[in-house]
Amino acid sequence: MGYGSIPDEPEFGAGSDAPAQVTPLSDARGHRVASITSGIAANAHVEYLLRLADDRLILGQRLSEWCGHAPILEEDIALANIALDLIGESSLLLEHAAALEGAGRSNDALAFLRDETAFRNVQLVELPNGDFAVTIVRLFLYSALQLPLLEALERSIDATLAGIAAKARKECTYHLRHGADWVLKLGDGTAESRARAQAALDYLWPYAHELTWGDAVDDAMTSEGIAIDVRTLNAAWRANVERIVQAATLTMPADGWKATGGRIGRHTEHLGHLLAEMQVLPRSHPGATW
Repeated sequence: MGYGSIPDEPEFGAGSDAPAQVTPLSDARGHRVASITSGIAANAHVEYLLRLADDRLILGQRLSEWCGHAPILEEDIALANIALDLIGESSLLLEHAAALEGAGRSNDALAFLRDETAFRNVQLVELPNGDFAVTIVRLFLYSALQLPLLEALERSIDATLAGIAAKARKECTYHLRHGADWVLKLGDGTAESRARAQAALDYLWPYAHELTWGDAVDDAMTSEGIAIDVRTLNAAWRANVERIVQAATLTMPADGWKATGGRIGRHTEHLGHLLAEMQVLPRSHPGATW
């Protein structure tokens, strides 16, 4: 069953390349926000950009691990392309963060020379890939929140962020459709594929809640018209996730404990191992250029 064939297809977002109607998030004028941050950046604007960038960088790194190992050739190529999209978006966001920071660091320095406690990604994206079902369900849960977030960020008074969001929104539309289609295929497939999809959803659900966690950084960005309060997207995100889960004949997990901490630098043990592999070359040859 394909994504477009389910009844009453949920509206995750615009779902097209047509320009969205521009309604500014705020009439405020952008400036360097001096509000409290979680500690990695002196400026909340920079901190917010790092959160967006780190999610994409780490998930892109995880997806790239499937290259040469996916179950079919087409999926090998698809996951590699999604990884490239996410890493490209991260590079643009890190470049913007570095420029606003004004400390002389490049986007490469932010990617490869920060320790794990300085990363601001949600714990969901740093978890090991697991089997194919875990990777696909994670991509679906993440993309289902990112699409409406990116649509909102296209209206940011930060023109650079708005431009990056417009590009990323088009890519995320595909990522979401790809992930949702596979959730449907796995959930409404064989007994084995359904069991694996359900196990993946049960495992990942406690981590997914951090996608809509917010703090003073989000408050500052919202008040300035730079971003939207991600907490306001929670109800719509969950409703859209539930529609696909139900169409896939899966069962939504009960809410229990909820993982938090990634946004303020508290991570699982998995991130350190991922960064050790990702950062080994620039750390082994500091200052080297090619």
